[in-house]
Amino acid sequence: MGLLRVAFFATLFAIGLGLPAVSQDVTLTSRDGEISISGKLLTYDGEFFRIDSEFGALTLDGSGVTCAGIGCPDLQGFVAEFTIAGSKTMGDVLLPALIESFAVQSGMTLQRIVTDDAHFTYVLSLPDTDRAVARIGFRLSNTDGGFADMLAGQADMVLATREVTKAETNAAKAAELGDMTQPARSRIVGLDGVVPVVAPDNPVRAISLDDLARLFAGQIPNWQEICGPDAPVYLYMMASDSGLAQQFMRKVMGRSNLLLSENVMRHGTAAELVDAVAKDPFAIGISRFSELGNARRVALHGACGMDFAATRQSLKTEDYPLAMPLFLYTPARRLPKTAREFLAFLRSPAAQRVVRRVGFVDQQVSEVGIERQGQRLANAIALAGEETPLEELQRMVTVLRPAKRLTVTFRFETGSTRLDAQSRGNVILLARLLEAGYFGGRELMFVGFSDGEGDAAVNRKIAKRRAAAVRTAVTNVATTLKPSELSLSIEGFGEALPMACDDSDWGRGINRRVEVWVK
Repeated sequence: MGLLRVAFFATLFAIGLGLPAVSQDVTLTSRDGEISISGKLLTYDGEFFRIDSEFGALTLDGSGVTCAGIGCPDLQGFVAEFTIAGSKTMGDVLLPALIESFAVQSGMTLQRIVTDDAHFTYVLSLPDTDRAVARIGFRLSNTDGGFADMLAGQADMVLATREVTKAETNAAKAAELGDMTQPARSRIVGLDGVVPVVAPDNPVRAISLDDLARLFAGQIPNWQEICGPDAPVYLYMMASDSGLAQQFMRKVMGRSNLLLSENVMRHGTAAELVDAVAKDPFAIGISRFSELGNARRVALHGACGMDFAATRQSLKTEDYPLAMPLFLYTPARRLPKTAREFLAFLRSPAAQRVVRRVGFVDQQVSEVGIERQGQRLANAIALAGEETPLEELQRMVTVLRPAKRLTVTFRFETGSTRLDAQSRGNVILLARLLEAGYFGGRELMFVGFSDGEGDAAVNRKIAKRRAAAVRTAVTNVATTLKPSELSLSIEGFGEALPMACDDSDWGRGINRRVEVWVK
C-alpha cells in the first residue's frame, strides 16, 4: 500500500497539479516547487514521511520533498527511537550482545543507560560528532508482558520464547498491528530447548515424555518407579508466566492431558533453578539448554529405541522434541530505518556468531555425514517391518551415502500441512543461503519421510510430495536464484527412517519431515 501511495504522489508531481493548502502541522513540497501537500504528520522514520492528508494517509520519500510547518522533524538531528519488550531470558544478555555487535559493524559508539534490571536504554551515536543516531529502549518482563506492551503501544518489538497465542493474534488484529502469525511479523533470533535436569550424581540418564509428564503431575512420587534410587521426587519449575514454563505445559503436560502437581517448587530464574537442582540429589527441574549450570541434562527416551539428547545439532534439526525457537515479533507498521537495519543484521553470520558466543544455539547451517548417524540407521533397521523391505533400506543408504545432511529440517504443525514455526524460519534461512551462492555447484536433495500409518507405497508418494512442496516454498522465497546455478532434486523414503513410534500424535509428527541433503 505504501508503494502505491508513493506512486500516486509521484504522479501528482508529474502532472504539476496544484493542491490547496489547508491549516495543518506540516506541508510537504516537491523539490522543484511544483506541488505541495499538507496534513498532519503521523510518523517520520528517518527516510519517509507519513501524513494524514485530504487524500488519506500518504507515505512519501523524504528525499523528494521539503518540509515546512510546526510539525516538521529535525531532519539533521533525527534520532530513531524504538522499544524492545518481553522475555527477560532473551533481553538480559542475548539482545544486548546483538545490539553491541550491530553498533560495531555499523561504526557507531554505544552507551547503556540503566534505570533498573528490567528497564534500560542503548544510545547509538556517530563516533566523530557524538550525535545520537538511535535510542533503543528495553522493557523486560516475560513473553506475556511483551505482547501486552506492544498492544498498549509501548513496544515496537516483542521478545518471545514461545509463539504468539490465538488471543494475542486476535488482539493484534483488532489493534491494526497485523497478523502476527504471518512470516513477515516474526523472525527467529536463535534457538534454545526445554531440558529436564537432575543433580550430577542422579543415575537417571533418560526419561520418556510420558513419564516426564507423570513426574510433574505427581503420579510418580518415587524415583524407583523409573529405575532411580528409592527416594522421593522433588519437582522444580520456573514461574508459571515464563515462556519456558508455558512451553513445558503445552508440549509435555498438554500432550498427556495432565495437570501440574501442587508440590512443584517455583524459581524466578533458570540460574536459580539449576543451582537448586544440582544441590538436591532427588530433584528434577525444567530448565533451558542455554542454562544448565552444574546440573546434568536428561535425554528424552523414545519407546521405539531412540534417545533424544538436547545438543546444538538436535536443536537445529528439531530432532529434539522440545526445541524452543526464540522469536522477535514486530507489528505491521514501518519502523525507523535503524530498526530495520538491526532486523536485517539479525540474519547475518556475524549475528549468529554472537548468538552462539552468549550460550544460545545459532542457526548457522552445518553438514552432518551419514557416518555420524549410526543410531538413526540402526533404529531404522531394527524397526523395519514387512512394508519396509531390505531393498528400500539399501536404496535409501545408496542415495544418502555420498551426501551430507544439513542441519535444516522441515516439520509440520500437529494435524496440519502447515510448516511449524522453526521450519517457516528455515525456509527463509535456506533461501538466503541459496541466493548467496552458499551451495554453488552442488546438488541439494529435499528428502521426504512419513509416519507409518497406512500403505507404505502411498507414504513414499506423500513424502515425495512434501519434499516437492518444501522445495517450492524455498525457491519462491529465493527470488534471485538462477535455476542453472545448482541442482535441487527431490526424493521420498516414506516410513523407512522413523525417529519415534507412531503410537502418538507427537511420534507421527516428528516422523513426518523433510530433510535436506547436499552433495
